[in-house]
Amino acid sequence: MSENIIELKGVNKWFGDFQVLKNVDLTVGLKQKIVVCGPSGSGKSTLIRCINRLEEHQEGQIVVDGIELTKATKDIEKIRAEVGMVFQQFNLFPHLSIVDNCALAPIWVKKMPKKEAEELALQQLEQVHISDQARKFPGQLSGGQQQRAAIARALCMKPKIMLFDEPTSALDPEMIKEVLDVMTELAKGGMTMIVVTHEMGFAKEVADQMIFMDEGMIVEKASTKEFFANPKNERTKLFLSQIL
Repeated sequence: MSENIIELKGVNKWFGDFQVLKNVDLTVGLKQKIVVCGPSGSGKSTLIRCINRLEEHQEGQIVVDGIELTKATKDIEKIRAEVGMVFQQFNLFPHLSIVDNCALAPIWVKKMPKKEAEELALQQLEQVHISDQARKFPGQLSGGQQQRAAIARALCMKPKIMLFDEPTSALDPEMIKEVLDVMTELAKGGMTMIVVTHEMGFAKEVADQMIFMDEGMIVEKASTKEFFANPKNERTKLFLSQIL
């Protein structure tokens, strides 16, 4: 098996007549941290949603942990169990407590006994520093706490890869740091991560590699240091000048 845990080759995707991904090639090594940035509508979210097949690509090849993503559903379930995803919106079930939100997937997908799943959920809530909120309901938590609960929920499936789709963009400014801190800890613990974000301070601290997308294409790919110190493409330079 290759050391790359994710490989995309010549990936194309359309929504109707509109091409959202254009000939995307990407390899992600085990334990690598990649930050994807770019203007709105550049295809960043679609790219990571294709990696766990929340979106289907029409052309090209996507291989995750040795399994090619095709219409064979059986494999998709296996991939989704190994790929955690955190969205802009927290998507917690409002009628379930935080600990029950986290225990749900291990019970249903992994057929874990309820008591064991709850213990696992409490461990993961401890890891994101909100074990004291475990018995509360999502509506009783701040946005930052809810997003940390969503990260804990993803971690309960013991994923090999974590995908983050602008995880702080729906948060008030004072809550962004607590979520980024948890993600930084996760990165330092050796998790393979792809993060779509505009938080460039986080990118500089955590990412091994930066990817800049525009109009459905990967325009620039470089080590983090090189990307910020010496961007090559004019579009990358313009983007960085606007957000840094």
